[in-house]
Amino acid sequence: MIVRDMNFDFSDEQNLLRDQAARFLGDHAAPRAILDGDAAFDRDLWRGMAELGWMGTTIPEAHGGLGLGHEELCVIAEELGRALAPTPFSSSVYLATEAILLAGSDAQKQTYLPKLARGEAIGCFAIAEGVGAPTPKTIAVTLADGKLHGEKQPVADGDVADFAVVLARSGGLSLCIVDLDAAGVVRETVPTVDPTRSHARIAFDDANAAPLGKPGHGWALTGEIFDRAAVLIAFEQLGGAQACLDMAVDYARNRYAFGRPIGSFQAIKHKLADVYIATEIARSNAYYGAWALASGAADLPVAAAAAR
Repeated sequence: MIVRDMNFDFSDEQNLLRDQAARFLGDHAAPRAILDGDAAFDRDLWRGMAELGWMGTTIPEAHGGLGLGHEELCVIAEELGRALAPTPFSSSVYLATEAILLAGSDAQKQTYLPKLARGEAIGCFAIAEGVGAPTPKTIAVTLADGKLHGEKQPVADGDVADFAVVLARSGGLSLCIVDLDAAGVVRETVPTVDPTRSHARIAFDDANAAPLGKPGHGWALTGEIFDRAAVLIAFEQLGGAQACLDMAVDYARNRYAFGRPIGSFQAIKHKLADVYIATEIARSNAYYGAWALASGAADLPVAAAAAR
């Protein structure tokens, strides 16, 4: 990203990546087919994205990734949102991968990052335990002697993930990694208001768990991970908003009433102008977030809050 006097723009190389992503997703992303079918996500699309290396965008080359930065990931995220791509990309890349990059040991990075980069493993992040935003006081899942007990729900993409990063109580709050196919783990798909993402209820009963990061630092680490993810998800939302605006403008140009395009009526112009302004404000906040994320700025939490 190029920054000149606080004017943000993406480089020529990053814009080429955007064009590549837009073409690929335009040819291969079919959200309606997934919504109308039984599959939780588009596995063919997932494999194609893996071949392009998108899951490993920010993973170092030493661990099988592309070794690029968060700016490039923001570019990809915007196009994923524009296409409403039906994949667990945000759970696996923005949350699970970022958690391991931020807090994982060398051994954990060697174990998980190559598989994540190749799309062979899918991760998710389990924090919620029912209705309402989680707080340090509401976390009831416990971690003791390497064993996890309790229930998390809803967990985005928890029904299709291979492992989960879990926030649990162990004196203080700590993060841990759990194999979701291991003994002591039971999961089931749960319905939510969002049909584009699958969610799960995951129950842990004496399930083996490996600590991720320093014990007792789980809440602080979760905040850092969620700040990163908030910026990336903001770019997905920006892509979706721009797609909606583009469709609305196209409809207003081509739908006729009383012998003229409805876009020529002042009331329609005002509505489109309002949506355009809201989209551009969102773009400004997302770009600020991308700069803060890529530069490691101290005001990332503020930028992430604005991007949300």
